[in-house]
Amino acid sequence: MITRKNYLAAIIPFIDTELIKVMTGVRRSGKSIMLEVIQDYLRVKGIKEEQFIRINFEELFFEQYLDYHALNDYIEEKIANMHGKAYIFLDEIQEVDQFEKVINSLRATHKEQVDIYITGSNAKLLSGELATLISGRYVQFDIYPFKFSEYVEGRRSIGDTRNDQALFQAYLVEGGMPFPVFQNFHYRDRLNYLSDVYNSIMLKDIIERETIREPEILRRLLNYVLGNIGRTFSAHSVTKYFKNEGLKVSPTTILNYLGFATDAYAIIPLRRYDIQGKRFLASQEKYYVVDHGLRQAIIGRNEEDIELILENIVLLELMARGYDVSVGKTNHFEVDFIAKRQLETRIDCKYIQVSYLLASPETRAREFRPLKEIADNYEKLVLTLDSFTSDLDGIAHVNLIEWLLAEEV
Repeated sequence: MITRKNYLAAIIPFIDTELIKVMTGVRRSGKSIMLEVIQDYLRVKGIKEEQFIRINFEELFFEQYLDYHALNDYIEEKIANMHGKAYIFLDEIQEVDQFEKVINSLRATHKEQVDIYITGSNAKLLSGELATLISGRYVQFDIYPFKFSEYVEGRRSIGDTRNDQALFQAYLVEGGMPFPVFQNFHYRDRLNYLSDVYNSIMLKDIIERETIREPEILRRLLNYVLGNIGRTFSAHSVTKYFKNEGLKVSPTTILNYLGFATDAYAIIPLRRYDIQGKRFLASQEKYYVVDHGLRQAIIGRNEEDIELILENIVLLELMARGYDVSVGKTNHFEVDFIAKRQLETRIDCKYIQVSYLLASPETRAREFRPLKEIADNYEKLVLTLDSFTSDLDGIAHVNLIEWLLAEEV
């Protein structure tokens, strides 16, 4: 099993505390795997198997507990017959209407005698009554599909002997959704699985949850986003695109649908930040996809649009490493990513440009130029697939695959 070290390291300090551990992320991104990783960690620490209460609400067996009263009775009976602390793992909890009442009751009734872990596939999981009931008593972790190093670990665990370069070529089109990583599927079978996952996200997490009245508009909008990841656009520009397609869609509807897809973790919006003015800009976000394999399954072209896909891969890597990410704007140019996180004693900040290859002096100058405009002393990186790299004026030029595989503290 993949240990998902970044996430486990972030979660460990909160194990055996009264804080409810909430793991959110897109459907099939590996939240269930994280619950298994935590259970393995607890077993090593001496916790007995019978202390675990595990429920996956997507399994038919547990359909009878989708009523919150039935769920509460089931868990309370388990706790009553248990010796020692109860470790409760509730997977895809959003399937239970008013689940927050169960969570709050367990926390209030049993206090330090329970350790609760829940997962869900919607960002609104903590925006309603649950957030009110347990305000200040939970900690949230966003779980993303496998980053490249985890993809490599998974493929090697089933005997894949390809070198890192060949595995990266596969990762470019397959993405990091966990299940197919551990299968020796043919290419078409992988895409069929990813297409099914995408359709499930569309139907269960957006159309049904948000009661979408025009699912065809949603489908076309998300296809537009997938085709334009990493490019700046506005709701008004998308409205004009639909008008040219013979469809009348308001900017408000566009923004609502983008918000629903964001809440379902299908897409990731990035705000633009004026580095000199030290402020976020009010318009024209960029959007990325939560897994580039989903893009390949729906519209294809990952290898043709390699510059965009490399950006998407770098973004997911940065978020998995715990960075808050935005798009940078200097006086005259744009910086692909500003990545910032708070460490114990300092702020870790990076400015990053991503390119396929620096094939000419003109390309090299273009990629380094925006970083040269930034006056502060934070780390500046140009990430490319060049085999041979050369730094310039304090700006590091790093091979992208090596950067993805490097351990970062």
